[in-house]
Amino acid sequence: MAGFPNGPAKGRHHQRKPTIPFANTSRHKPRRWPLALRFIKGAIHGAIVLPVFLHSVFAAMIVTVDQRMDGHLGLPPSIIPSLSIVVGLMLVFRNQTSYNRFWEGRNHISTIITSVRNLTRMFLTCSSNPDKDESASRLSDRADTERAVKILMAILFATKNHLRADWGAFPGVGFRTPTGTANIRPEYNDLLPPGLMGYDHKGLGIPLQLTFFLEQYIKRGYQKGWYHGPQASQMTVQLNTLVDAYGKTETIRLTPVPVAHLIHQKQVLALFGMVLPFAMSAEMGWWAIPITTLIVFTLYGIDGIATQLEDPFGFDRNDIKMDAIVEDIRSEVLVLIDEWKRVGEQADGSDWFIGRYAGGSPLVDVPTLRVVSFED
Repeated sequence: MAGFPNGPAKGRHHQRKPTIPFANTSRHKPRRWPLALRFIKGAIHGAIVLPVFLHSVFAAMIVTVDQRMDGHLGLPPSIIPSLSIVVGLMLVFRNQTSYNRFWEGRNHISTIITSVRNLTRMFLTCSSNPDKDESASRLSDRADTERAVKILMAILFATKNHLRADWGAFPGVGFRTPTGTANIRPEYNDLLPPGLMGYDHKGLGIPLQLTFFLEQYIKRGYQKGWYHGPQASQMTVQLNTLVDAYGKTETIRLTPVPVAHLIHQKQVLALFGMVLPFAMSAEMGWWAIPITTLIVFTLYGIDGIATQLEDPFGFDRNDIKMDAIVEDIRSEVLVLIDEWKRVGEQADGSDWFIGRYAGGSPLVDVPTLRVVSFED
């Protein structure tokens, strides 16, 4: 496959073709079956099979009794259009509300990622002043900058886990107290500040806690003369934007759909499904059973999709692919750090940018891409 260093896997019918960037987020795996024939992966059937089955059994009972009573159990078919309008409006409102939560959640995650990218760019390009820095302190300052950028990546992982109610960076314990220690999760390796103590047990989330380290870094850089006041202000704005988006994702996660609406909608769906066989048995006879099943399957399916979308930060296949998104940004930032360390900064602090030397020497060959699967 042209354009990719590792090329396609030969002899494989069902293969994933990596893209650079967004190798984990983008889908490049052909589907084995058409979506119309898909009933397991990503489908809602498992969540609605019970109510659909119960309505089908109820419809079979009503039609059987109606047939034995010579059609004296049926209701006028004209009641179906009136009820269907009400049910349709409720489902439209429910589904649109849930998708808005999904879309807004994805936009807020994008805002966090954009702030991380902007702060990474600013930290790596503005984190020294050759006119004032002594060579002895430059290594310390660059280590400080690298640590700040890694804290930005740690915020992404911490936000993902926080929204999933997967508290703490320390497995088994969930947090590190001043009197105890625990092993840090592998995904946080080399990202968290040394000696970090978690305070999840007191109500402080790790994402907000880590922003204090970044605020302190911005303050130190300003005091050392790495950047002037407006630059420091822009960095603070980006950090505030990140915290704001993080708070909005928390709002989506912690604000459920009002239970009164959920109760009424479930009751209306159940009643409508129970009325259908009464209204159709006289004219359709035994055909009323599969028709009722089809209608109930459609309505409960829409409701089931809305149920999954209203909390978009979980582990379901229809949720936002948080693991893949964070892994892609991690790869992106790690490349920037590696290039920043490899290229370094020119003696005069000018004509330096990621990917090339000031003399025009190009980058080395792109290494083989490793793709981590986060989708079906």
